[in-house]
Amino acid sequence: MKAQIKRRYAKVPARFDSSEVLRLIEKERIDSMYLSLLKGISHFSDETIADMLHVNVKTYRSYRDKNEILRKDIQERTLMLLSLLKHGIMVFGDSETFTQWLESENAMLGNTTPIDYLDTISGIKLIDDRLTGIEYGDHA
Repeated sequence: MKAQIKRRYAKVPARFDSSEVLRLIEKERIDSMYLSLLKGISHFSDETIADMLHVNVKTYRSYRDKNEILRKDIQERTLMLLSLLKHGIMVFGDSETFTQWLESENAMLGNTTPIDYLDTISGIKLIDDRLTGIEYGDHA
């Protein structure tokens, strides 16, 4: 199972790319393993992940615990969040440091936390753009 999860993680783009996400949805089986991967990499609570996916916690846990293909909107959000996490880990060096950044107030975002933006596609893109800025010398 771990090898299968690693293979799936390898397919997730390290940079936010809408066309790549759409291609993955079209070509791959986006199922509960991706939710397990999201949970394992992010260390977010079930409640936080459910909010990001726009489902209630019970629905999220049901999806996560069954080996079934996810709804398309859940597939898209899951892949986009995984891509963002992959990018953030590249920028910050590890998931813990990246998670701390996500949960800290950020002056570039009007003193809100980056994690507050991860419940919309535009918000995920905005935070990914901030990561790219950090890579090129912008302040966090």
